[in-house]
Amino acid sequence: MTPSRWALLGGLVAAIAALAALVTFAGPDTAEGGPIELAHVHGLAVDPGNGDLYAGSHYGLIRLPEQGEPTRVADRVQDFMGFTVVGPQHFLASGHPGADQEGPSNVGLIESTDGGRSWDELSLGGQADFHTLEARHGLVYGSNAGRLMVSADGRNWENRATLPMADLAISPENAETLLATTQQGLARSTDGGRTFGLLENAPLLQLITWTDTGTLLGLDPDGAIHASTDGGASWQQRGTVNGAPEALTAAGNAVHVATENGIVSSTDGGRAFQTRYATD
Repeated sequence: MTPSRWALLGGLVAAIAALAALVTFAGPDTAEGGPIELAHVHGLAVDPGNGDLYAGSHYGLIRLPEQGEPTRVADRVQDFMGFTVVGPQHFLASGHPGADQEGPSNVGLIESTDGGRSWDELSLGGQADFHTLEARHGLVYGSNAGRLMVSADGRNWENRATLPMADLAISPENAETLLATTQQGLARSTDGGRTFGLLENAPLLQLITWTDTGTLLGLDPDGAIHASTDGGASWQQRGTVNGAPEALTAAGNAVHVATENGIVSSTDGGRAFQTRYATD
Protein backbone atom coordinates (compact mmCIF):
# COMPACT_ATOMS: atom_id res chain seq x y z
CA MET A 1 0.00 0.00 0.00
CA THR A 2 1.40 3.38 -0.93
CA PRO A 3 1.67 5.92 1.86
CA SER A 4 -0.32 8.54 0.00
CA ARG A 5 -4.11 8.39 0.21
CA TRP A 6 -4.17 9.98 -3.25
CA ALA A 7 -3.24 6.59 -4.67
CA LEU A 8 -6.48 5.13 -3.32
CA LEU A 9 -8.38 6.78 -6.16
CA GLY A 10 -6.62 4.75 -8.83
CA GLY A 11 -8.13 1.33 -8.23
CA LEU A 12 -10.80 1.04 -5.58
CA VAL A 13 -12.19 -2.49 -5.31
CA ALA A 14 -15.17 -4.02 -3.56
CA ALA A 15 -14.69 -5.23 0.00
CA ILE A 16 -14.01 -8.95 0.44
CA ALA A 17 -16.90 -10.92 1.96
CA ALA A 18 -16.04 -12.86 5.12
CA LEU A 19 -17.51 -13.95 8.44
CA ALA A 20 -19.67 -11.20 9.93
CA ALA A 21 -19.65 -12.41 13.52
CA LEU A 22 -19.30 -9.88 16.32
CA VAL A 23 -15.65 -9.28 17.14
CA THR A 24 -14.21 -7.41 20.10
CA PHE A 25 -10.61 -6.24 19.81
CA ALA A 26 -9.34 -5.89 23.37
CA GLY A 27 -5.80 -4.76 24.11
CA PRO A 28 -3.76 -5.39 27.24
CA ASP A 29 -4.78 -3.67 30.45
CA THR A 30 -1.17 -2.70 31.08
CA ALA A 31 0.38 0.65 30.21
CA GLU A 32 1.03 1.52 26.59
CA GLY A 33 4.48 0.69 25.33
CA GLY A 34 6.65 -0.95 22.70
CA PRO A 35 8.70 0.58 19.92
CA ILE A 36 6.74 3.04 17.82
CA GLU A 37 6.70 2.75 14.04
CA LEU A 38 4.59 5.65 12.85
CA ALA A 39 4.13 5.14 9.13
CA HIS A 40 1.25 4.98 6.66
CA VAL A 41 -0.97 7.29 8.71
CA HIS A 42 -4.57 7.14 7.50
CA GLY A 43 -6.27 9.40 10.04
CA LEU A 44 -5.42 12.18 12.49
CA ALA A 45 -7.71 13.57 15.19
CA VAL A 46 -7.54 15.40 18.52
CA ASP A 47 -9.33 14.10 21.60
CA PRO A 48 -11.16 17.15 23.01
CA GLY A 49 -11.02 15.63 26.48
CA ASN A 50 -7.25 15.60 26.92
CA GLY A 51 -6.06 17.58 23.90
CA ASP A 52 -3.85 14.74 22.71
CA LEU A 53 -3.31 14.02 19.03
CA TYR A 54 -4.06 10.49 17.82
CA ALA A 55 -2.83 8.93 14.59
CA GLY A 56 -4.53 5.91 13.08
CA SER A 57 -1.80 4.09 11.20
CA HIS A 58 -0.83 0.83 9.53
CA TYR A 59 0.94 -0.11 12.77
CA GLY A 60 -1.72 0.77 15.32
CA LEU A 61 -3.26 3.79 17.02
CA ILE A 62 -0.54 6.19 18.15
CA ARG A 63 -1.10 8.75 20.91
CA LEU A 64 1.00 11.91 20.62
CA PRO A 65 0.67 14.14 23.70
CA GLU A 66 1.95 17.70 23.56
CA GLN A 67 4.50 16.76 26.19
CA GLY A 68 6.21 13.38 26.25
CA GLU A 69 6.92 10.60 23.82
CA PRO A 70 4.38 9.01 21.47
CA THR A 71 2.95 5.65 22.55
CA ARG A 72 1.03 2.91 20.81
CA VAL A 73 -2.38 2.67 22.50
CA ALA A 74 -2.80 -0.71 24.24
CA ASP A 75 0.40 -1.80 22.46
CA ARG A 76 -1.85 -3.17 19.70
CA VAL A 77 -0.51 -3.51 16.18
CA GLN A 78 -3.57 -3.18 13.96
CA ASP A 79 -4.17 -1.50 10.61
CA PHE A 80 -6.37 1.58 11.08
CA MET A 81 -7.50 2.62 7.59
CA GLY A 82 -10.14 5.10 8.74
CA PHE A 83 -10.09 6.90 12.09
CA THR A 84 -12.03 9.75 13.68
CA VAL A 85 -12.77 11.14 17.14
CA VAL A 86 -16.42 11.59 18.11
CA GLY A 87 -15.82 13.01 21.61
CA PRO A 88 -13.66 12.55 24.71
CA GLN A 89 -12.28 9.00 24.68
CA HIS A 90 -14.87 8.13 22.00
CA PHE A 91 -13.31 6.97 18.73
CA LEU A 92 -14.53 5.32 15.52
CA ALA A 93 -12.32 3.41 13.12
CA SER A 94 -12.13 0.90 10.30
CA GLY A 95 -9.42 -1.22 8.75
CA HIS A 96 -7.95 -4.66 9.28
CA PRO A 97 -7.10 -6.78 12.34
CA GLY A 98 -3.53 -7.44 13.39
CA ALA A 99 -1.73 -10.68 12.60
CA ASP A 100 -2.46 -12.06 16.08
CA GLN A 101 -6.18 -11.14 16.03
CA GLU A 102 -9.09 -13.25 14.92
CA GLY A 103 -11.97 -12.02 12.81
CA PRO A 104 -12.74 -10.96 9.24
CA SER A 105 -10.14 -9.25 7.08
CA ASN A 106 -12.23 -6.06 7.09
CA VAL A 107 -13.33 -5.03 10.58
CA GLY A 108 -16.18 -2.80 9.35
CA LEU A 109 -16.99 0.06 11.70
CA ILE A 110 -15.52 -0.35 15.17
CA GLU A 111 -15.96 1.85 18.24
CA SER A 112 -13.93 2.61 21.34
CA THR A 113 -15.23 4.46 24.38
CA ASP A 114 -12.03 4.14 26.42
CA GLY A 115 -9.57 6.09 24.30
CA GLY A 116 -8.69 3.25 21.96
CA ARG A 117 -7.78 0.61 24.54
CA SER A 118 -10.59 -1.70 23.45
CA TRP A 119 -12.79 -1.82 20.40
CA ASP A 120 -16.22 -3.27 19.62
CA GLU A 121 -17.64 -3.93 16.19
CA LEU A 122 -20.69 -1.80 15.44
CA SER A 123 -21.46 -2.97 11.92
CA LEU A 124 -20.30 -4.26 8.54
CA GLY A 125 -17.65 -6.66 9.84
CA GLY A 126 -16.27 -8.61 6.90
CA GLN A 127 -17.87 -6.16 4.47
CA ALA A 128 -16.63 -2.58 4.77
CA ASP A 129 -13.18 -1.04 4.80
CA PHE A 130 -13.75 2.68 5.28
CA HIS A 131 -10.70 4.59 4.03
CA THR A 132 -12.41 7.89 4.79
CA LEU A 133 -14.37 8.26 8.02
CA GLU A 134 -16.00 11.33 9.56
CA ALA A 135 -18.47 11.94 12.41
CA ARG A 136 -20.52 15.11 12.76
CA HIS A 137 -24.09 16.19 13.54
CA GLY A 138 -24.76 12.81 15.14
CA LEU A 139 -24.03 11.07 11.83
CA VAL A 140 -21.21 8.85 10.61
CA TYR A 141 -19.95 9.32 7.06
CA GLY A 142 -17.72 6.71 5.45
CA SER A 143 -16.29 6.00 2.02
CA ASN A 144 -16.07 2.29 1.20
CA ALA A 145 -14.88 1.05 -2.20
CA GLY A 146 -15.84 4.34 -3.85
CA ARG A 147 -19.31 4.51 -2.30
CA LEU A 148 -20.28 7.14 0.28
CA MET A 149 -22.31 5.66 3.12
CA VAL A 150 -24.07 7.50 5.97
CA SER A 151 -25.40 6.19 9.28
CA ALA A 152 -27.30 7.78 12.15
CA ASP A 153 -26.39 5.05 14.64
CA GLY A 154 -23.26 3.36 13.29
CA ARG A 155 -25.24 0.18 12.61
CA ASN A 156 -27.72 0.92 9.84
CA TRP A 157 -26.36 2.50 6.69
CA GLU A 158 -27.69 4.37 3.67
CA ASN A 159 -25.79 4.20 0.39
CA ARG A 160 -25.35 7.58 -1.22
CA ALA A 161 -23.21 8.79 -4.12
CA THR A 162 -20.61 6.68 -5.88
CA LEU A 163 -17.56 8.93 -5.91
CA PRO A 164 -13.94 7.80 -5.53
CA MET A 165 -12.53 10.27 -3.02
CA ALA A 166 -9.32 10.72 -1.07
CA ASP A 167 -10.87 12.74 1.77
CA LEU A 168 -14.16 14.14 3.00
CA ALA A 169 -15.18 17.15 5.10
CA ILE A 170 -18.56 17.95 6.64
CA SER A 171 -19.80 21.49 7.23
CA PRO A 172 -20.00 22.33 10.95
CA GLU A 173 -23.22 24.24 10.27
CA ASN A 174 -25.11 21.94 7.90
CA ALA A 175 -25.08 18.13 7.81
CA GLU A 176 -26.15 18.25 4.17
CA THR A 177 -23.09 20.17 2.95
CA LEU A 178 -20.06 18.02 2.20
CA LEU A 179 -16.79 18.51 0.33
CA ALA A 180 -14.79 15.65 -1.16
CA THR A 181 -11.34 15.64 -2.75
CA THR A 182 -11.17 13.78 -6.05
CA GLN A 183 -8.70 13.51 -8.91
CA GLN A 184 -10.99 15.72 -10.97
CA GLY A 185 -11.08 18.45 -8.33
CA LEU A 186 -12.91 19.46 -5.20
CA ALA A 187 -16.51 18.22 -5.25
CA ARG A 188 -19.39 19.64 -3.23
CA SER A 189 -22.70 18.15 -2.15
CA THR A 190 -25.62 20.09 -0.71
CA ASP A 191 -27.91 17.08 -0.29
CA GLY A 192 -26.01 15.00 2.23
CA GLY A 193 -23.78 13.27 -0.28
CA ARG A 194 -26.45 11.96 -2.61
CA THR A 195 -25.07 14.02 -5.49
CA PHE A 196 -21.84 15.96 -6.02
CA GLY A 197 -20.68 18.66 -8.41
CA LEU A 198 -17.20 20.06 -8.98
CA LEU A 199 -16.48 23.32 -7.17
CA GLU A 200 -15.12 25.93 -9.56
CA ASN A 201 -11.97 27.91 -8.78
CA ALA A 202 -10.88 25.55 -6.00
CA PRO A 203 -7.29 24.29 -5.87
CA LEU A 204 -6.66 20.61 -6.54
CA LEU A 205 -6.63 19.21 -3.01
CA GLN A 206 -5.70 15.81 -1.67
CA LEU A 207 -6.77 16.24 1.96
CA ILE A 208 -9.38 18.51 3.52
CA THR A 209 -10.80 19.36 6.95
CA TRP A 210 -13.53 21.73 8.14
CA THR A 211 -12.98 23.30 11.55
CA ASP A 212 -15.75 23.95 14.07
CA THR A 213 -15.30 27.68 13.46
CA GLY A 214 -16.06 27.30 9.75
CA THR A 215 -12.58 27.53 8.24
CA LEU A 216 -11.78 25.05 5.49
CA LEU A 217 -8.21 23.83 5.27
CA GLY A 218 -6.94 21.76 2.38
CA LEU A 219 -3.61 20.21 1.50
CA ASP A 220 -2.58 19.79 -2.11
CA PRO A 221 -0.41 16.90 -3.37
CA ASP A 222 2.70 19.11 -3.24
CA GLY A 223 2.22 19.92 0.45
CA ALA A 224 0.79 23.44 0.23
CA ILE A 225 -1.91 24.43 2.72
CA HIS A 226 -4.92 26.30 1.32
CA ALA A 227 -7.59 28.00 3.44
CA SER A 228 -11.14 29.18 2.79
CA THR A 229 -13.40 31.12 5.12
CA ASP A 230 -16.40 31.25 2.78
CA GLY A 231 -17.24 27.59 2.32
CA GLY A 232 -14.83 27.03 -0.55
CA ALA A 233 -15.84 29.96 -2.78
CA SER A 234 -12.35 31.50 -2.50
CA TRP A 235 -9.00 30.19 -1.29
CA GLN A 236 -5.72 31.58 0.02
CA GLN A 237 -2.46 29.65 0.16
CA ARG A 238 -0.73 29.52 3.54
CA GLY A 239 2.27 27.41 4.53
CA THR A 240 3.79 24.23 3.12
CA VAL A 241 4.90 20.88 4.50
CA ASN A 242 7.57 18.53 3.19
CA GLY A 243 6.89 14.96 2.13
CA ALA A 244 3.96 13.14 0.58
CA PRO A 245 0.77 14.06 2.49
CA GLU A 246 -1.05 11.29 4.37
CA ALA A 247 -3.54 12.83 6.83
CA LEU A 248 -4.79 16.24 8.01
CA THR A 249 -6.77 17.56 10.95
CA ALA A 250 -7.37 20.94 12.55
CA ALA A 251 -8.97 22.39 15.66
CA GLY A 252 -9.12 26.16 15.90
CA ASN A 253 -5.73 27.51 14.86
CA ALA A 254 -4.00 24.18 15.52
CA VAL A 255 -3.30 22.23 12.34
CA HIS A 256 -1.68 18.79 12.22
CA VAL A 257 -0.36 17.05 9.11
CA ALA A 258 1.02 13.55 8.69
CA THR A 259 3.44 13.01 5.82
CA GLU A 260 5.86 10.29 4.80
CA ASN A 261 8.43 12.15 6.93
CA GLY A 262 6.44 12.23 10.17
CA ILE A 263 3.95 14.61 11.76
CA VAL A 264 4.14 18.41 11.80
CA SER A 265 1.94 20.88 13.67
CA SER A 266 1.00 24.53 13.33
CA THR A 267 -0.42 26.93 15.90
CA ASP A 268 -1.23 29.73 13.45
CA GLY A 269 -3.73 28.15 11.11
CA GLY A 270 -1.24 26.40 8.86
CA ARG A 271 1.11 29.25 8.06
CA ALA A 272 4.17 27.82 9.84
CA PHE A 273 4.85 24.26 10.97
CA GLN A 274 7.08 22.61 13.54
CA THR A 275 8.07 18.94 13.62
CA ARG A 276 6.04 16.94 16.12
CA TYR A 277 7.37 13.51 15.21
CA ALA A 278 10.02 12.56 12.66
CA THR A 279 10.36 9.13 11.09
CA ASP A 280 13.78 7.54 11.12
